[in-house]
Amino acid sequence: MAVLDDLSGFEFEDVMEDVFRNLGYENVRQASRTADEGRDIIMEEVVDGTRRGIVIECKHTGTVGRPVIQKLHSAIATFDFDGPKRGMVATTGRFTGPAREYAERLDDTDDPYPIQLIDGRDLREIADEVGIDLYNGRIEILCTQTHRPFDPAGDIDAPVREAFRDVKNIDPARLPEPHAQASLEPIVVVTARADATFETSVGIIHRLDETTSFVVHAGRTHPRVLDNDVSRLVTDNLRRTIELDERALEAEFDAVDVNRFGQTETEYKEWTVDRLREYHTTTVTYTGDNNVTYNKTCEPTQSDIAVQSVTPVYLPDVRQTTRLQQYSYPYQYYVAGPSRITTEDGIHRCVHCDDESASTFTYCDHCGSINCETHIQTERLEKDPVCTGCAITERFALKTKYFSDEENLETFREEYEAMAPHRKAMENKPLAASAVISALLVVAMLLVSSGLL
Repeated sequence: MAVLDDLSGFEFEDVMEDVFRNLGYENVRQASRTADEGRDIIMEEVVDGTRRGIVIECKHTGTVGRPVIQKLHSAIATFDFDGPKRGMVATTGRFTGPAREYAERLDDTDDPYPIQLIDGRDLREIADEVGIDLYNGRIEILCTQTHRPFDPAGDIDAPVREAFRDVKNIDPARLPEPHAQASLEPIVVVTARADATFETSVGIIHRLDETTSFVVHAGRTHPRVLDNDVSRLVTDNLRRTIELDERALEAEFDAVDVNRFGQTETEYKEWTVDRLREYHTTTVTYTGDNNVTYNKTCEPTQSDIAVQSVTPVYLPDVRQTTRLQQYSYPYQYYVAGPSRITTEDGIHRCVHCDDESASTFTYCDHCGSINCETHIQTERLEKDPVCTGCAITERFALKTKYFSDEENLETFREEYEAMAPHRKAMENKPLAASAVISALLVVAMLLVSSGLL
């Protein structure tokens, strides 16, 4: 079949490495291209509790004969692995009759190193399973796993009620049900190993042996590494993911949006290799045999960077909006079951000045606003909190008083008119206190001037 014809042999190996990783094999990596020794890809599998090593020969040719199978059999025997081993030969073409007979005889005689043959027709079936486009060698990311969009021990509204708990003058248990929408964001966790040695005539001047993991937002824009907190949220809960069930999510949320992965797995792999090559490029200063100082730029090659795993997962980005009278309060967060990271907190923000740093926030049940200390007052008649935005004001005893409505203001006017002078004065306690102190000082001065004090 005329497929994958535009790929080189090395590119075909890259594609097959991704295929096997998507099929669930572990520790999938390529052998060194400079010393092939008859094996292109090495990986492992666990069957009935036993870990087994697998050596794969990739042949991007029309026909594969018996000598290739024999050579791989010898390579398996010399492959250093502590446990049982087997082999595979994957080709875009077909196997000759003698090649198939040799592999079948190994199986029939219970040879310790059996070999599985995968031809072009088998590849087409595998392609359908893992989402590979055989005509360009790209593997589409088909993700079925997601972090939990809410804590299974609670309910969807629990984070909002918790956020409202420290807002004064409001009962979180009596909040209206917020509008909840979940956006499942595509994420890939890529792990790669850099292994390189740089030598000159004086010996080794620099060595690389480092494994790095990236947690990458894999949307339609350029790959973006997530910040440390979100990365930890993803990786710490990677073994607690659940099967993606859109219908179940739509029954829980008002709106659900599952965002597609923007690029192929191959492209994320290439992006990782380029990023690590740039990151690990360094200039080394060393002294030569002639006692002269030299500078050498040590830049890893593509083959020095081995991508060990590409794990796709969805990370729920939940936005809940609570409507309280005239105002709406958004609360948005990334979530993985009981763990979450808040990205927007519209609950702890004053509606009048957008202050998010206040030590306390107070709810005004007259208009539905949440306010910082500067924009909340005590209603004069009912003694309830009232915000400066909806309060009606009037000065009594030279001090501004706050009222929830005109009716309360009029009621207090009548009460104020009926008050005794000393009670009216107490409507402005600082002014009254100052008047008393001033009067006492005047009396004291009179006593002193008259000689009585």
